[in-house]
Amino acid sequence: MGLLNLFRRSTRVDVPETRAIQPGYTASLMAAREAWISGASGLAEVTAAVQTSVSLWESGLSLADVTGTDLLDRRSMAITARALALRGECLFLIRDRLIPATDWDISTRYGQPRAYRVGLPEIGGGRNETVLAGEVLHFRIGCDAVTPWAGSAPLARAKLSAQLLEAIETALRDVYQDSPIGSLIVPVPEGSAEDMEALRRGFRGRRGQALVIEGVAQATAAGMNPNIGKSPDQLSPDLSRTLADRLLTDAKGAIFGTFGVLPGLHNPATTGPMVREAQRHLAQLVLQPVANLMAEEASEKFGLAVKIDVVRPMQAFDHGGKARALGTMMQAMAQAKEAGLDDATVKDALTFIDWAD
Repeated sequence: MGLLNLFRRSTRVDVPETRAIQPGYTASLMAAREAWISGASGLAEVTAAVQTSVSLWESGLSLADVTGTDLLDRRSMAITARALALRGECLFLIRDRLIPATDWDISTRYGQPRAYRVGLPEIGGGRNETVLAGEVLHFRIGCDAVTPWAGSAPLARAKLSAQLLEAIETALRDVYQDSPIGSLIVPVPEGSAEDMEALRRGFRGRRGQALVIEGVAQATAAGMNPNIGKSPDQLSPDLSRTLADRLLTDAKGAIFGTFGVLPGLHNPATTGPMVREAQRHLAQLVLQPVANLMAEEASEKFGLAVKIDVVRPMQAFDHGGKARALGTMMQAMAQAKEAGLDDATVKDALTFIDWAD
């Protein structure tokens, strides 16, 4: 009877077993499945061109002047910049500080999020919380009218260019990793098999490359004159005919343009004015619009007027140009005072040239 009782189903209610799982496990499986179906994609993120662009975004937004709230500190701004550049969206749970979320599910109404189920990272395993839309900061860029609640990364909007850069850099890596660069076919006088093998081993030991030793007898059998063409034959691949350097430069330029970085910034022959203009272009036309979207989201969720300024801290300081501009402005104001113009007229003129603030 005791043995039978071992196989009887217990009538007591067992305590549910809880396990610590890695956050975003389901999202990771779905991403892996998508990558398996669509093929090799997304590897452009590991290239130096992409990481350089992401670092510029991260540095630019972490330098921004944030007014109206203390929650958007520099650490949170840097996390947001990297997430927006690589994922296209970033989500923070609002508590006494901003807690970044690893993944989330959304419930929408009229295309606007109503509630979130967010995954929060922990060392012992992630946990999920269900919160209302007002309890999170959801930054996103590259939104589509079909899915206005989701953002898209720059690389996701230029997959062909990303795959081109990935293919070129992968091909070059494989060439320099597997091709017999520096290996030679060296013609030598014919000798015994032992002498030829010892000669091969001697070359390999000194050079670290697999050298092929060809005797003149083999050359004669192949229809070659053993007295002609005794110079070593190079086995290194000729990459000059593949235009790899030009294609790599064009592919990098396309990726830089996707992230709003002028390709001239990374030109070896670039000059100081070009560097300053590239910084201004990145700050004014790329990062500042993103900062305005972030400020609108923060103002809506915090109930305060939040402003994020990227242009002022990221400006390229040209002391000579600033001095000339200041001198010209002071001279114009002195002339306006001498002409007897009132303050309203001067203010209208400043507004016309966008100097109102």
